This record gives sequence, structure tokens and C-alpha cells, in this order.
Amino acid sequence: MGAVTDAINAEIEQLGVEPVSPGLAELASSLAQSVDDAEAPTARAVAARELRAVMADLRRLAPVAAKGDAVDDIATQREKRREAARQHAAGG
Repeated sequence: MGAVTDAINAEIEQLGVEPVSPGLAELASSLAQSVDDAEAPTARAVAARELRAVMADLRRLAPVAAKGDAVDDIATQREKRREAARQHAAGG
């Protein structure tokens, strides 16, 4: 496998979309292999464009993480600051 294929397969695994859409996940992997294997720049560009579109679809299908991503971390920190400000404003 090539670098693009490895990266796409890792992202598909991280997204957890294969059970939701196995055909689309397989198509992404196949397109990634086409990008890796393409000799002609135009063939590589066409495969890459299609791969971007398929990956965009897969990212939309990815289940939302329950807890622990960067957005959750920011929200948690923001809530802590708000609570501290409330306590300070209340004289506590």
C-alpha cells in the first residue's frame, strides 16, 4: 500500500464509519490506491478529487464522539471559567 492509502484507511478507522457505510469506505480505500498507483498527473488529480468527495461524505456520516474531543475540552474549560467568574461575582 502507498502513503495515501495508509492515511485514508487510518482515517476511516478513526472515524468509525465502516460499519455505517462499508461500500463508501471501500470506495475511498480503492480511490486512495488509485492515487498512489497513478502514473499520469491527470489520472492522479481525477482520483484525488473523487477521493476528497467520498471522504467528505464519510466524515458527515461519522458518529459524533460522546466525550473527549478537542471541542469538549474547550467547552469544559469555558464552563470552569464561567463558574469561577460566578463565584467571584457572588463574593465567594
